[in-house]
Amino acid sequence: MGDIISGWDVLDASHEALRKAVSGIPAGGWDLPTPCSEWSVTKVFKHAVGDQIGFAATLTGEPGPAFNPFDPPAEPGADPAAELDDALTRSARAWAAVDRDAAEVPTPVPPNKMSPWAGSTACALDAAVHAWDIAVATGQPSPLTPEMAGPLLEVAQQIADPLRPWGAYAEALPDDPSGDEVAALLRYLGRDPHWAPAA
Repeated sequence: MGDIISGWDVLDASHEALRKAVSGIPAGGWDLPTPCSEWSVTKVFKHAVGDQIGFAATLTGEPGPAFNPFDPPAEPGADPAAELDDALTRSARAWAAVDRDAAEVPTPVPPNKMSPWAGSTACALDAAVHAWDIAVATGQPSPLTPEMAGPLLEVAQQIADPLRPWGAYAEALPDDPSGDEVAALLRYLGRDPHWAPAA
């Protein structure tokens, strides 16, 4: 599974984080609540899959996801691992073909045109943060690292505000100077770094 890499370090690390989080979902874990208060693990998974396909389709002109990622299905489907692998392979292949010296590339998120680095990191942001959502919802350790969080926060500050009304990112939480880069990223995206499922 997952032998296609994009060549963009943060994106590849984020794809791996999402793969690991999804592979760790227990058999009864698909309906568990997540830090995205309106979405179950299944809905976060489907949203993440749809967004990776959406980024790839914007770059290649190929068909986008078969569903609206902001109104994701409530059922995981027959083979979630294969569905995820297909989405991440499409995304990695599309980003691997991008000209790194291009002035800008199209993206499915505002401002809809970004530098290749920023665009690939915006794609990474989606995968990484939803990997965290799934991981903490299912009792797994956080897949985020400070090395990932720094560039992800830089791009989040460019794109998150227009996406908040759609439900992918909640309103930012107040800064907490005692936190690290991962906590700063999560709080900016409206997530409590200490979130845990209700007992």
